[in-house]
Amino acid sequence: MNEVPNVLTKTKPATGATLLSTAKSSKKADWSFLKSALPYVLFFVAWEAFSRLNMRIEMFNPLFLPAPSTLVHDGWALAKTGVILDSIMASSGRILAGFAIGSVAAVMLAVLISKFATLERWVSPILTLISPIPSLALLPLFIIWFGIGEFPKIMLIAWTTFVPVLVNTVDGFKSVPSTLIRSALSLGASQRQVFTRVMIPSAVPNLLIGAQISLGLSFSALIVSEMMGADSGLGYMIVDARNYFKVTNMFVAIILIGIEYSIFAMLLKLLERRVLGWRKGGMGQAVEKAKPTRG
Repeated sequence: MNEVPNVLTKTKPATGATLLSTAKSSKKADWSFLKSALPYVLFFVAWEAFSRLNMRIEMFNPLFLPAPSTLVHDGWALAKTGVILDSIMASSGRILAGFAIGSVAAVMLAVLISKFATLERWVSPILTLISPIPSLALLPLFIIWFGIGEFPKIMLIAWTTFVPVLVNTVDGFKSVPSTLIRSALSLGASQRQVFTRVMIPSAVPNLLIGAQISLGLSFSALIVSEMMGADSGLGYMIVDARNYFKVTNMFVAIILIGIEYSIFAMLLKLLERRVLGWRKGGMGQAVEKAKPTRG
């Protein structure tokens, strides 16, 4: 009878150890954030130093490469007019709509291809023929077919997203180990359960890889479409600044494109970590780091 309280007492976590563990995890998260932010800081510091040096010795016209501090000052003045916010909202809406449409269509077609081999024999040669065509070459056709407006821009982004997601998702379905499918069937799983419980989870990593590849291509298609036949967006900002030779405005728009892409890429990485948190591997997991011994 006296052993039960002792066992319960021994299994009770120590408050000090919990606080120490929380503090260590907090410091680790802060250090991880600093390491990820350090390249950006060094890049802009080097840019600022080079621009200041160029202002003194004038290797070329300083107006062609303004310092980041100048861009911040002029960008803040431009933001007060509302142009930056309107441009970011317009570009974000287009990239989200086009990326979503292209990804959903690619996944649906990949599912059909994985189920029907005949469909793959018909679709694969067509994709091989038209997939290498760059989006810049298709934009004039999209404008002729669909007119000048939001629809051709979104369709161009959707097409640019469609091909990489489709190819990688189909490859993910094909790379499912046959032993997993046989094991599920031997345990009494139906065809639908095999597809939803085995094949789809196995194809998700490839799907996310295709999404990451297509994200950069989609941003390229977005900027190209906004530079031709648009009256809003970050691409339009670049064209408008070029027409009036506003170099700082061009750099502001270019930096905003990079920041927006980085945010979208970070969100995809977070989604990948959340969905594929079970997957661990690589050299970092295979080789254990030696801990220093205290003498």
